[in-house]
Amino acid sequence: MKRLHTQIIWRIVIAVVILIGILSVAIPIDRTNPPVTGTIEAPGKVMAILHRSCYDCHSNETKWPWYSYVAPASWLVGKDVQDGRKHLNFSQWDTYSEKRRRHKIKEIGEEVAEGEMPLWFYVPLHAEAGLLPADIKILTAWSESQQ
Repeated sequence: MKRLHTQIIWRIVIAVVILIGILSVAIPIDRTNPPVTGTIEAPGKVMAILHRSCYDCHSNETKWPWYSYVAPASWLVGKDVQDGRKHLNFSQWDTYSEKRRRHKIKEIGEEVAEGEMPLWFYVPLHAEAGLLPADIKILTAWSESQQ
């Protein structure tokens, strides 16, 4: 009886793996990086932090990691990048009005000060994107200086 139970479990596992493989091909995500039309201008230290910690989700310069090609992780990564670009896209900075730019810069300062960005689940996979206290201080000071 135990052997039959083990065989059933293995068949289910194999079926799930095959299903995920089929779905990963059947439901592709868009990993294109649209053209950059205009970028934000900020001091060098600020730009270095933004590039390191924000640009993968908030620009058209996403570096797609290996797991963005494997379902179901690819679907989550694709959705996160799509949402990030929708909320703030440094590569389309030139399309924002001056008022909207100031608002986005203010939000950047608030989000990093509150520990909301980068997202909690992003940093373990991208240790270099984590913000040190000095990085937060630089970004919040810059944000405040732009208001």
